[in-house]
Amino acid sequence: MSVAALASAIPAGRSRTAVVRRQALLTAQMRVLLIAAIFAGVALIAILRLGYFGLSDRATHITSLEEALLPPRGEITDRNGVPLARAFPAYALWYNPAALGDPDNPLVRTPREIAADLAAIFPDLDQEAVARKLASGKPGYLRRRVLPEDANRVQDLGELGLELPRETERHYPQGSLAAHVLGYVDSEGRGHVGMEQVMQERLTDPVLRAQPVALSIDMRVQGALEDELRRGMLATSAAGAGGIVLDVDTGEILALASLPDFDPNRIDAAGAKNMFSRVSSEVYELGSTFKPLTVAAAIDAGTVRDFSRRYQASRPLEIAGFKIRDSHPLGASLNVAESLMHSSNIVTGQIADELGAERLRRSMMDLGMHERPYIEVPARGAPIWPGERWPRLRNITVSYGHGISVTPLHLASAYAALVNGGVWRPSTLHKLEPHEVPKGRRVYKASTSYRMRQLLRLITTNGTGRSANAPGYRVGGKTGSAEKAVGGSYSKKLVVSTFAAAFPMDKPRYVIVTMLDEPKGTAASSFQRTAAWNAAPIVGKLVPRIGPMLGVMPDDTRDVDISDLRPLIPGGGE
Repeated sequence: MSVAALASAIPAGRSRTAVVRRQALLTAQMRVLLIAAIFAGVALIAILRLGYFGLSDRATHITSLEEALLPPRGEITDRNGVPLARAFPAYALWYNPAALGDPDNPLVRTPREIAADLAAIFPDLDQEAVARKLASGKPGYLRRRVLPEDANRVQDLGELGLELPRETERHYPQGSLAAHVLGYVDSEGRGHVGMEQVMQERLTDPVLRAQPVALSIDMRVQGALEDELRRGMLATSAAGAGGIVLDVDTGEILALASLPDFDPNRIDAAGAKNMFSRVSSEVYELGSTFKPLTVAAAIDAGTVRDFSRRYQASRPLEIAGFKIRDSHPLGASLNVAESLMHSSNIVTGQIADELGAERLRRSMMDLGMHERPYIEVPARGAPIWPGERWPRLRNITVSYGHGISVTPLHLASAYAALVNGGVWRPSTLHKLEPHEVPKGRRVYKASTSYRMRQLLRLITTNGTGRSANAPGYRVGGKTGSAEKAVGGSYSKKLVVSTFAAAFPMDKPRYVIVTMLDEPKGTAASSFQRTAAWNAAPIVGKLVPRIGPMLGVMPDDTRDVDISDLRPLIPGGGE
């Protein structure tokens, strides 16, 4: 019953007034309770909603405002947090023929006049091409990256059809450094060539892009490697150069360089020609750098036990109508240590012959020589593998690095296993935490690895690698000089020179491979084209630069113990 109906039913007087007031108060209280109940329901829904977000995966999503504040592509850094690739706001130059609202006269002045004014602001602009774009009356970009001061000069031209929209650009603050590792991003925001392509989804994910991605690269080491490679390439007039620095215990790549390189900030025709990597995508016959791998397989198999045994070295090996020779006479006979020090094809061939094709083939497969290299970049070279059955001649030529073509990265990973105790691990461009380091697979016995460290050290103290012997850093390594195959035959004029090294040999931490493609005999290399005169000196100069950066200080009081081998080499028993 309403208040009015109740009042009419009660006799007039004070009692009637009291009842009416009581009923009005009750109605007001009910309305307040109703409103409170509504607010309580809304609050309950809000609390439940917050609880849902807190317990569900959606709790990790950032708000649209935060997304708007984040760059559209995540940052890439080196292992120490140095920025390698980042996004930054920039201007673009856009032609809008509808800006004046007159389709017949979209510009105040003629297209040629405007193109001339723009060329005065941007000297590298193609004036004729811009004039044609303006005359076409079609909207489009005239330039993708414009500096703020240049944007002001464009505005001063007074042409409304020239617009300067704000966009986000990809910037590589280190310039061309590590270009083959990073790659580049096109105008549509797609990554190409290197880690920009590999991590496209990771770098553009709305959540993940908030955190920078740390690569295994150390920019200090990368800069030193590129600098020394460039010096060596220019000094020998080589067609190109490549190099890698690899952690022997984790497989992390601290530096990877291929020269000539390109600038990811500015992709032009010249840069596009240099995007292939000589380290990870090109395959080569790497010559005598394979000899230590052959000797290690023979030691592991037990076919090489007596290091005082001498092998004949004065006569070529005649197999299937072919003669295996050394580059120059090395004496009547050599033991294993001497054969590596002086790089004898004849002795290495005899060692491989005794080892047998199947055992050498299996050892090479354990080192991953039959597969594309393990690395994240998309371009990975396919080895030229000799096949399933190796005839005797093929077995012998592979033993000294001919008849098989691999990338320098293959070689670096193999040498890491050669010196780290015998365990092969895949290489990576991602920075690894200790628990992320792969277990790897055993290729050599630990005792074999120790013996190879002794032999590699002997090569740099007494053999062909002396120019790589950086004082105090206990460098060990092997030279390799191989004639390039051109048109189905080997060229006498074109060679690939390689030096594969590790340091410090008493406790190896890093492998270095340096390679020069088609070096010339110049005054800087004493008019020689072999690795002892060009690739090895690069390592000798690089190690003292990067050693202290990596915590390896020179120490003349330490070295790998080679006392049991010294009596086996000329003058070594002193």
